[in-house]
Amino acid sequence: MSRASEDSNRRMLRARDEMDRSYAEPLDVPTLARIAHVSEAHFIRTFRATFGETPHRYLQRRRVERAMWLLRSTDRSVTDVCMAVGFSSLGTFSRVFAEVVGEPPSAYRRRGPLAAVPSCFGMRWLRPSEHSSGTEKPGAVPAP
Repeated sequence: MSRASEDSNRRMLRARDEMDRSYAEPLDVPTLARIAHVSEAHFIRTFRATFGETPHRYLQRRRVERAMWLLRSTDRSVTDVCMAVGFSSLGTFSRVFAEVVGEPPSAYRRRGPLAAVPSCFGMRWLRPSEHSSGTEKPGAVPAP
């Protein structure tokens, strides 16, 4: 791997780490591009090439991942969960959640509390796939 490639990967990881840390905060491309020390257009293009999805989609999936846990581990309302993970509109939250998970937040919550399993297994099983069309089970490995 070339020095330039390593530097680019580090810059993208810096921005992705910020999204992981501050997913509930309002994050936009200009802010993330500044964190990565690149232009906005270069950031979007390079992030997608590095991680296989746009920064916006990554942030949406990260927020939905956290919402999945909150919906099944707390008694907070769907609206409260929506706001807590960084969405500002319940409609957008419900639409994105259904796209990523395959069912609306209220239906997902009705599955009941999460089973007691090692956290590493649970996190992998529940992590929404970036390749999911909404028809696969969360955490399932997509067919080649």
